[in-house]
Amino acid sequence: MISVLIVEDDLSLQHLYELMLKGFGFKDIAKASNGKEAIDVFLSLDNKPEIILMDHRMPVKNGIDTTKEILNFNPHSKVIFISADKSIKKEALSIGAVLFIEKPFSVNKLREEINKII
Repeated sequence: MISVLIVEDDLSLQHLYELMLKGFGFKDIAKASNGKEAIDVFLSLDNKPEIILMDHRMPVKNGIDTTKEILNFNPHSKVIFISADKSIKKEALSIGAVLFIEKPFSVNKLREEINKII
């Protein structure tokens, strides 16, 4: 079973992503509201997430720094950046993110992109 970690500080978006993922058939879903919490959750999980949906602008620690740290622990996790901040797309992909999806996006776009990487 593929596990997913949602890292998003907007709780309504976090909930929406969770509903989308459940609709796609994912059951093993963890959530974090900022970068520090994401790292703590990631390290606490026995089953490390294969897919991480990562926001960029968050309190405590941003998505770039969080991605670097998580990929240091587990380079096999597939980080998908989901952000309205296009200016960090090149950097996100250069540090190891497999994909950058610009907000707003459609449910079908997210489903297609996740299917491509799994």
